Amino acid sequence: MAVSHADNAAHARSSSTRRARRPDPRRDARGETRPDPRPGARDEPRAPGVPVSEPVGTPAPGERPDPASMRARYRADGLPEEGLAPDPVTQFGRWFAESVGAGVYEPNAMVLSTVDERGVPSSRTVLMKEYDERGFVFFTHYGSRKGRDIAANPRVSLLFPWHPIARQVIVSGTARRTDRGESARYFRTRPHGSQLGAWASDQSAPVASREELDRRYAELAERYPEAEDVPAPPLWGGFRVEPEAVEFWQGRENRLHDRLRYVRGAGGRWTVERLCP
Repeated sequence: MAVSHADNAAHARSSSTRRARRPDPRRDARGETRPDPRPGARDEPRAPGVPVSEPVGTPAPGERPDPASMRARYRADGLPEEGLAPDPVTQFGRWFAESVGAGVYEPNAMVLSTVDERGVPSSRTVLMKEYDERGFVFFTHYGSRKGRDIAANPRVSLLFPWHPIARQVIVSGTARRTDRGESARYFRTRPHGSQLGAWASDQSAPVASREELDRRYAELAERYPEAEDVPAPPLWGGFRVEPEAVEFWQGRENRLHDRLRYVRGAGGRWTVERLCP
């Protein structure tokens, strides 16, 4: 069948319209630019006055990354003692709010480091779900490696790595189980799938295959449909890390970073000391 020039022009206009209407993944439904979670992204929103780190030495596409050539230029006003809160929890609250306002991806993610009964260390990322003057709370399976480590040696370290704004917070303290009521209350707020996942996974134990894990989950989903209440597993619950020292690290130029550490003394009184970078 013959196609006229007019038909070709109409088809071209239609194709152009379809291409123009293709959604831009960088923009939301209102046409506003989405925040870029990558460290050093130039269009990343951040709270006024919050410092950022600017990466240097990014390899070209296809090149093998050279860690020795990777640098970051830190730009910050610094962390003077005069501006600190009287206690580390209040200071943490300020920085945590600023990390959220700056668009840091999962600002409540923290690296938990533990040591087992043989002195072998291990680290993993967990999510902080609560903090107050009593400490920092996360939830897990008590039979997991971290749970067993804490049972043998409750002294732990937490690290909040807020790289996009050139900040870190390092907490040293003692981990203790939360009471059963607190754990159960939090468990009820979890999404239904996460509740089932807590039952399906015998955390840190070997499993025969991914199919075996999926089979366990499917059986639980059949037993506890969406409308059913899922009880908290008996070996699942929270730990609260009671801080004994909290360091606030602020990136500065020339690697002369600011490091201010709160240390708990007699009677629970906090003192602050400056550490060399």
